[in-house]
Amino acid sequence: MQKFSNIFTLILIALFLAGAKLTDTPKPWVYNPRLPDEITVFGERVPLDDPEVRERVENELILMSRQEHLMLRYFKRAGRWFPLFDSLAKREGVPADIKYLAVVESGLDNLISPARATGFWQFLESTGKIYGLRIDGEVDERYDPEKAALAAFRYLKGAKNKFGSWAAAAGSYNMGIGGMENRIAAQRKSNYFDLLLPDETMKYVPRIAALKLIFENPAKYGYILTEDDFRGQVPYRVVEVTSTIPSLVNFAIENGTSLKTLRYLNPWLRGTRLTVRSGASYPIRLPVR
Repeated sequence: MQKFSNIFTLILIALFLAGAKLTDTPKPWVYNPRLPDEITVFGERVPLDDPEVRERVENELILMSRQEHLMLRYFKRAGRWFPLFDSLAKREGVPADIKYLAVVESGLDNLISPARATGFWQFLESTGKIYGLRIDGEVDERYDPEKAALAAFRYLKGAKNKFGSWAAAAGSYNMGIGGMENRIAAQRKSNYFDLLLPDETMKYVPRIAALKLIFENPAKYGYILTEDDFRGQVPYRVVEVTSTIPSLVNFAIENGTSLKTLRYLNPWLRGTRLTVRSGASYPIRLPVR
């Protein structure tokens, strides 16, 4: 009993030093994460007075706050990518909360889904090409977090103009423009939170809301973090390539690096060469010398 008391005391001291309130329960203990009285996502109010919506958001908050192995990976990756997405969102005139779509879609990882959706923003090949991404045997810009983010922002801005809200636009990102149009027409409701949608789409915006709550106040949901828990951007220099590279291996060695590191910094390079069409150019990241 004394040993347990000493451990508990140490945890409370650690929480205090980390600036957390004593009501912020550490992860070894079972707790019930509480919703605030009001939530906004994409600058739009989430109607928590609707008991069905409230339950959906609560379920996602419980689920996400208890998946420590996932959340810690998300925090680390967010340190590298969220500043870029925030900057792009401001430039493109979209809400900063859109960055959480990439967490829901891929966990900020260049994944390939069973349906062959690819990258942070999970574009299908056909959709990616529609939004200007180069996808072939040498280059797949779905793997470029910046270019894919800009493509996602273009999609979402168009969907927002069509459906009238960012929440409905986000829902259509999950289920498709046509699917959202059909549900709105059949149910004669256009508000995302008033629609009966496929189960995954019903969870989509509530999960974004839950992630936003956790990221904006980690300690409240049991994550005592320091700046060291967030990876920063890997230092790099940029070389603008305007002519074809016959061998990426030779290019890497000539620039003092390896194919492995070249691919790590430029995951959109998918082949052994880079064909640069007339008038085109590609910024390639290289390690800092």
